[in-house]
Amino acid sequence: MADSLPDPNGIDPATAAPAMVPADGESGRPRLAFDLDVDVCVIGAGLAGLTAAREIARGGMSVAVLEGRSVGWSASGHTLGSVMPGYALAPADLIERVGFDQARALWALAQEGADYVRATATSDAAAALTEGALEVSTVDAGDRIIGRLQTLSEDFATDVEGWQTERVRATLKSERYFHAIHYPKAFQIDGRRYVHRLAALAEEAGARIFEDTPVVGIDPAGIRKRVVTPSARLRCGHVVMAGNVHLGEPGRRLASTLLPVWRYVAVTAPLGERLAETIAFPGAVTDSDGIDQFRVVEGDRLMWSGPETVWQGDPARHAKRIRRRIATVFPQLAPVEIAEAWSGVFGQTVHAMPQIGEVQPGVWVLGGFGRQGLATTATGGLLVARGIVHGDRNWRQFAPFELVWAGGTAGRIAGQAADAWSRGQAATLGALARLRERARNREQAREATRTARIAAARTRAADR
Repeated sequence: MADSLPDPNGIDPATAAPAMVPADGESGRPRLAFDLDVDVCVIGAGLAGLTAAREIARGGMSVAVLEGRSVGWSASGHTLGSVMPGYALAPADLIERVGFDQARALWALAQEGADYVRATATSDAAAALTEGALEVSTVDAGDRIIGRLQTLSEDFATDVEGWQTERVRATLKSERYFHAIHYPKAFQIDGRRYVHRLAALAEEAGARIFEDTPVVGIDPAGIRKRVVTPSARLRCGHVVMAGNVHLGEPGRRLASTLLPVWRYVAVTAPLGERLAETIAFPGAVTDSDGIDQFRVVEGDRLMWSGPETVWQGDPARHAKRIRRRIATVFPQLAPVEIAEAWSGVFGQTVHAMPQIGEVQPGVWVLGGFGRQGLATTATGGLLVARGIVHGDRNWRQFAPFELVWAGGTAGRIAGQAADAWSRGQAATLGALARLRERARNREQAREATRTARIAAARTRAADR
């Protein structure tokens, strides 16, 4: 494999995502070993880059995709596969940032992305989708959830329903959960299968994908841009930077606007009937604090994601944390055996919105999809493709969310501290909520006992 430049975020490409990554040469895709002239060069063969490449090729333009390692080797091949409405930025905050009308327009674009993912995934006859997603509250916050339901359903035309605590606990056997928001039209797919499906469809449309081809230099000046790799040079009219936090020295400025976050995922060994007795929801579940995400896979296994770090860690070590967490939330599932664990690194923006658009003539950015879900990767790819092929300007809806420096090392330290604080606060608030609930239940029981005694005494008095 050709050597690549050190990553500006300190990510070791040889170990960043050790699980579920195809072996070198497994795909049969070549390294770029000859000079090439194309209309568009896409840097990064992840979800967003491959969506853009496919749609640009379908528009009749020549496309080359340069991937420093292999298709979907990092975050795009290590997602939980959840396709949810909207963005990481809360609807109320989105309205405050850009106004009501533009917020609705952005929300509609995310829904278009979700529809694209569904149509693309289901074009694979072997693909399996699970429907529905549940966002559960770890505190008794019914009034707050009612407000969110109204915003989502009335202002953003999103199909949602509220679940009372009793229904939540009948579905998820855990006293840690209270109310929930159900998204019946959300869905989950096999993320790794989907990214490879996208690659195949892009190639069918005419795009050429070169793996093991890191970019070591970009000259964006002039009408024809120049892209340099270790073995060849490429000329193009447009460059699409879709390499997330892995862009290396040529994309240092762009990569510096993303906070790299490693999220760790584990899949349990088969849990048998006790899993069905504990979790009766077929879709994805996430808590309102964004700490735990899980869903049932392969019938009787549990896929769980939770720990996050801003520096690369050992998935095996974090698998132990996940095992303990499962036992804490669902004690009836313990002991839990972890069959597989892995990590993926994604880029998180300061403003919690993706980076989509043209940053200078002929240079486009597709990044910052961390915490956004799969739908927005399709949204970004579609918008950039339309901008390049048709001159469409709808990508400017994202102009308010400019490139903002993520703070470097200090930003990572602050991010890790904020994550630890939020997890600690969530745990404390959850514990207090459960204590209040138990105290309320005890008081109700005492009141019921007093009422019964009074009624019995009145009955005895009447009998006399």
